Amino acid sequence: MTSNFLSALAGKRPEITPVWFMRQAGRSLPEYRKVRAGTSMLESCLIPELAAEITAQPVRRHGVDAAVYFSDITVPLKLSGVGVEIKPGVGPVMEKAYRSAADIQELIAHEPGDASAITAGVKMACAELDVPVLAFAGAPFTLAAYLVEGKPSRDHLAARTLMHSDPESWFALANWCAKISIEFLKAQIEGGARAFQLFDSWAGSLSRGDYVRYCAPSSALILGHNFTVPSIHFGLGTASMLEDFALHTNCVGIDYRTDLSEAIVRLRRAQQVSGSTNPLVVQGNIDPALLACSPEILDPHVDAILAAGQAADAHIVNLGHGVPKDADPDVLTRLVAKVHES
Repeated sequence: MTSNFLSALAGKRPEITPVWFMRQAGRSLPEYRKVRAGTSMLESCLIPELAAEITAQPVRRHGVDAAVYFSDITVPLKLSGVGVEIKPGVGPVMEKAYRSAADIQELIAHEPGDASAITAGVKMACAELDVPVLAFAGAPFTLAAYLVEGKPSRDHLAARTLMHSDPESWFALANWCAKISIEFLKAQIEGGARAFQLFDSWAGSLSRGDYVRYCAPSSALILGHNFTVPSIHFGLGTASMLEDFALHTNCVGIDYRTDLSEAIVRLRRAQQVSGSTNPLVVQGNIDPALLACSPEILDPHVDAILAAGQAADAHIVNLGHGVPKDADPDVLTRLVAKVHES
């Protein structure tokens, strides 16, 4: 398979800039809402035929260069026997919050569960598609934050308290989260996924010092694992720790709050200091809010992102976060065509 996406991940700039979108498979598409009617989110992730169909939908509609496998970062929790559900309009909600040392010991006694449904779904998606399927998993801090808080949180106060008040329990929890994410990625790669992205949606709530001390080591367990495919590391609100996110990965995802040109300058400088000769590959970082604006506003923004990306060795265009649920699919289709024609 010749793939502009995989070429870019390898640091070789293809003639046509590759593009895909975080959350491209799902809620913004009417065909998704139709096939998922009457099925809960986590149930749909564990029905191989349904997950494969949803994975393929944005490729058929938009012509994107990679198909991110349809699932959820909490699926490994469910597979391991942890009580979790995704409540519409709320997000992942745990059966209980794990905050004490005893809670953590109870939790980490769970072993990774049977992920054969995930492998089967990826195989089905790969068999249909002529673009690479991209695996993904949640980074340890983001998974641990859900577990400690018991539900989504704005400031992740309980998780941050635990890491300082009981570091031993925190590291046990973070390493367990890394363990189940590794198994989740293995299942997707076994099914044929050609790359993976590690999402750290909530790391932006941390100071750089706390991230480096309490979270980077467990993320490195995943990124440094002997997978046979390249990786992308993405965090939201993580500009202060950009250089740390670039370690152990082939590509750094840049969020919409971070200037892409400045990010590339910083990452180049970090490479020079460390003596690294690895290619500098970046992903991003169109502001999702601009998808709802007119072409007169969106197009110059996309042009600026494309121009900034030229300073890297390779650039994968994406949003600086996920596709909003109310995004017009036609805007995304036009955006893909524009990037490919630029």
